[in-house]
Amino acid sequence: MPDRRLVNLAGFAVCAALMAYALFAQFALRLEPCPLCIFQRIGIVLLGLAFLAAALHHPRGRGRYGYSLAIAAAALLTIALAARHLYVQSLPPGTLPSCGAPLSMLLKFMPVWQVIRKVLSGSGECGEINWRFLGLAMPAWVLIWALLLGAAGTLANLLPATARR
Repeated sequence: MPDRRLVNLAGFAVCAALMAYALFAQFALRLEPCPLCIFQRIGIVLLGLAFLAAALHHPRGRGRYGYSLAIAAAALLTIALAARHLYVQSLPPGTLPSCGAPLSMLLKFMPVWQVIRKVLSGSGECGEINWRFLGLAMPAWVLIWALLLGAAGTLANLLPATARR
């Protein structure tokens, strides 16, 4: 098993690369993110921050379990959001409500819990698939990466460090 700190730094680097590509897709490719995309980005950022904190702190004792839990929770949240987005994208056209107000406007006039409920219900812009790589839409790739990163980070922080010679 590789060094735990190295796994955590690599996890942070992958999360940073995922966010860099999301921003590239938004600003260079002109792919406007829907509200579910924004929440998935938040999940990836939380996952990256958990990896970074674990790498910087690098606890030797039971503290690593806390980081393992934080990484697992952020990964599971991101996986759930991406799975919901894939479900919304799989619905037949016309079954979703039309595009609503932008997320910033919703947050301005509605309580956060109502905004979250509205976003998770999906809308027209969340149902559109405007980007694919190897036949998979962006939420599928987010789900795959969150699953891989969550598993690697959780295992690396749960398993005891190997003895050094």
